[in-house]
Amino acid sequence: MGETPVTQEADRFVISVNGTKAALTMFADHDGRRVFFHTETKAEFGGRGLATQLIREVLDQTRERGLRVVPLCPMVAKFVSDHAEYGDMVEPPTGELNEWVRRHLV
Repeated sequence: MGETPVTQEADRFVISVNGTKAALTMFADHDGRRVFFHTETKAEFGGRGLATQLIREVLDQTRERGLRVVPLCPMVAKFVSDHAEYGDMVEPPTGELNEWVRRHLV
């Protein structure tokens, strides 16, 4: 499969395969929380576990920064519900955060 480095851009983390962006997860930081609101994998890279690898690495980096995680994205929400080791850093989504993300994205 080749090397799959995770890099951070302004509002997203990206995992690449052989120099091609394969999957991403988008976020916004707000009041000590990293709000994840979208994750996707390009179709040609599907089924390789890249999104899972990406989310795990991103959550580990988020923990290192001392931020809480708010999983608005269904894929991130499923990942943290399936991996109890991240439960201590997760906050449930609130209407206020949903509205903040909507305003932030406009």
